[in-house]
Amino acid sequence: LAVHKAMPPRGNRRLAATRRALLAGGGAIPASAAVASCFNNNSEVEPDADGRIRLRFATDWRAQAEHGGFYQAVASGAYAKRGLNVQIIQGGPGVNVPQLLAAGAVELGMGSNSFIPMNLVAEGAPVKAVAAFFQKDPQVLIAHPDPALESIADLAGRPFLLADASINAFWVWLKAKYGFTDDQVRKYTFNPAPFLADPRAVQQGYLTSEPYTIEKEAGIEPKVFLLADEGYPSYATMVLAPNAFARDNGDALRAFIAASAEGWRDYIQGDGKAADELIRRDNPEMTQDILDQAREKLRANGIVDSGDAALYGLGTMTEERWQAFFDATSQAGVYPPNLDWRQAFTGQYLPGRGRRG
Repeated sequence: LAVHKAMPPRGNRRLAATRRALLAGGGAIPASAAVASCFNNNSEVEPDADGRIRLRFATDWRAQAEHGGFYQAVASGAYAKRGLNVQIIQGGPGVNVPQLLAAGAVELGMGSNSFIPMNLVAEGAPVKAVAAFFQKDPQVLIAHPDPALESIADLAGRPFLLADASINAFWVWLKAKYGFTDDQVRKYTFNPAPFLADPRAVQQGYLTSEPYTIEKEAGIEPKVFLLADEGYPSYATMVLAPNAFARDNGDALRAFIAASAEGWRDYIQGDGKAADELIRRDNPEMTQDILDQAREKLRANGIVDSGDAALYGLGTMTEERWQAFFDATSQAGVYPPNLDWRQAFTGQYLPGRGRRG
């Protein structure tokens, strides 16, 4: 259970594509029972020399713009002024966030999409999503420029280049909503060449990554369809907290979420340079042009601050959205219909309560 996100430098793109495919296909990578059994009730947190609560937060991949709000909260002092000493532990190809949480190696972790907390519930792991800072999952479908393509429905009959892990994830929703069929699927090999060679092909991707790669390297501006804009109900960039930690450290958790919301607001609405400096320090392979285009796409597409977040605040989750996600996936056989899906999340640590679960 790792993640997808921004396009890395040329030498690492194949690895990053593999990672994005795995996270896009979170439903196909269940949390193991071994991980679930490792959680315990030890939820002690230690103050630093200044009396601030130490919190380690594991991200889902190497530092990038899609983590920018958390880095902004560090850079601006939003965590510190709330009595927290937050250390961001960046992920990578060998990092499994639920395992880190189970081992007590970190207090909080990032969940890349709604499959991850739902998988943890299915395996009996005592972890919940406590905030969702991406109201829209940045999963996209990419097609060649064609004025006849106005919506995802217009992709009927075309071949889809999909990773194996995606078949049991967003492809389930696409089939149910648009009547697509498995005979349209072609194997995605993390290489854009098959897509570029076939003008009718459709390729999976991530809003801030593959479209930019294709435009820069192939010289075409692809047609991009953001699944969230056509009703795909998954959240992204969630904060995961073990139940015991949340129970015993409610004030610290509320402070972390409030500071993170402030960081995301400033990263999206401001210039983001302070956060970008920290991102590039943690991940020297990241370039400013990648950060700039990714942040602009997050802003332009309302990934962070649209929908319910505009009404109830950044990080908002609603029971209606979680039920819509569960209904779509359980009806397709991903989860049993009697799964207690409400155990995947809680809104009790968000600033204000509103309509959240």
